[in-house]
Amino acid sequence: MTHPLTLSLLCAGLLASLALPVSAQQKLLPAQSELAFTAKQMGVPISGHFKKFDAQLNFDPARLASSQVAFSVDMGSATLGAKELDSELPSATWFNVAKFPLARFSSSSIKALGAGKFDLTGQLTIKGQVQSVQVPLTMVQSGALTVVSGTLPIKRLAFKIGDGEWADTSMVADEVRVSFKLALSGVGKL
Repeated sequence: MTHPLTLSLLCAGLLASLALPVSAQQKLLPAQSELAFTAKQMGVPISGHFKKFDAQLNFDPARLASSQVAFSVDMGSATLGAKELDSELPSATWFNVAKFPLARFSSSSIKALGAGKFDLTGQLTIKGQVQSVQVPLTMVQSGALTVVSGTLPIKRLAFKIGDGEWADTSMVADEVRVSFKLALSGVGKL
């Protein structure tokens, strides 16, 4: 029961960090992408990942003001790698997948920081709770492939993940780190 809470927190974090640019020609390559999360339960790190996520991108490095990113995560695809823990994640206490099957991110601005680094700002919605987030990311290109990576810390309780008896942060820490490595095709030269 404790591990599912941690997974829920991580999943929420992951959902927050999945924002990447893609347009009609741009697309996410799921088989080459990863969305993971790490939380601490009683001080011990536990990690999991999401198996299903998607992005809609319209990213032009020369026109960042008009670029947009939308990202969705299938919360029912979260796994900690153990059946008993994974069966708790969809519950109302953690992700409440029956009522909130998707976590979503929608960008409001993208700022170039130089050397392939960007700040992506937008709204992250998990379990019906909306928070403004800033996602630092790095983009690296190799031929036609662009890899976007970064880590986004989120507070699970702000999204009501692991509420009720699991709201005690001495059992499961409030901070969840969501990390992502997203492979994209069709992104113009940075």
